[in-house]
Amino acid sequence: MVYPGNATPSLDNVSIDIQENEFFTLLGPSGCGKTTLLRLIAGFEQPSAGEILLDGQSLVGRLPFQRPVNTVFQSYTLFPHLTVAQNIAFGLEMQRQPKAKITQTVREMLDLVKLGEFGARKPHQLSGGQQQRVALARALANRPRVLLLDESLSALDLKLRKEMQVELKRLQRETGITFLFVTHDQEEALTMSDRIAVMHGGRVQQIGTPTDIYDRPLNRFVADFIGDTNFLEAQAGRGGEIALAGGQRVALNGDAPAAGTLTLAVRPEHMWLAEQGRGATADVISLAGCIDNIVYMGTDTLYHVVCERQPLLRVRAQNRPGAQLSFTIGAQVDVCIPQDALRVMQA
Repeated sequence: MVYPGNATPSLDNVSIDIQENEFFTLLGPSGCGKTTLLRLIAGFEQPSAGEILLDGQSLVGRLPFQRPVNTVFQSYTLFPHLTVAQNIAFGLEMQRQPKAKITQTVREMLDLVKLGEFGARKPHQLSGGQQQRVALARALANRPRVLLLDESLSALDLKLRKEMQVELKRLQRETGITFLFVTHDQEEALTMSDRIAVMHGGRVQQIGTPTDIYDRPLNRFVADFIGDTNFLEAQAGRGGEIALAGGQRVALNGDAPAAGTLTLAVRPEHMWLAEQGRGATADVISLAGCIDNIVYMGTDTLYHVVCERQPLLRVRAQNRPGAQLSFTIGAQVDVCIPQDALRVMQA
């Protein structure tokens, strides 16, 4: 997809296969192409090349109202002069459905989104979360094959956003409709999705389940964008042997990387601290360092540790009795890393 006047494509060689009844999320930073992809599926834009298929039938060239697809936008776009029930009924009336069927569908949708007693209210009489539910009910009323959601939770406060994450997943499961959700929020994607496509620079970087994406990132961008990650500099020898910049030997499962400089990734919660000189075992490597900063985060404490010949490392410890010794800034420690927690990053 290339916009007129742009030399760089907004989408470049994107190929995604979304399953029926799946909650699929496009995740990435602003400008990565995820909203452009959503607009192509909705029919608001036309691709420069390629196909958009639904059950093997091309959607290219069809106008938005000719596609079995509905969109919920961040702004909800409710009609302020209509009641909640009238907003939900609007699309059904445009389709000239029988009045009795419209009344029944509106009642079912109100019950589905748990707004059964709010049908006579106007949008301005509702909270942000309730307006979001009305927008969802209106989009679901005519039973689209695919529901597109464009950053549809970003306008809500944190508590309400978390509640709506659970609600969206419930609605998708109960209706059996395919949901395609766009967000830049990693927690939203991990919480709700069956699968995630991580996007960057108009390309898909990785597709997988939330567990795959978080625990087995394919490259440095995915590892860094999804959660917090430490990166370690290492060197691979001709025989597949790997050594960290400090000389520690590493044995990794899987195929040996090509000889040369490489980057290893490890999550802060997969590491721990020990008194210096007491951290290494057969399956655990240790890096000697000094605690530079300590950040208390309620359920966790984050330790910043300076190690020789490595970037600043972050070690996350849960705040529960006996889980972690009490270390202070300036303490000399070992950063302990299980070898099976290390991941080799692609370029």
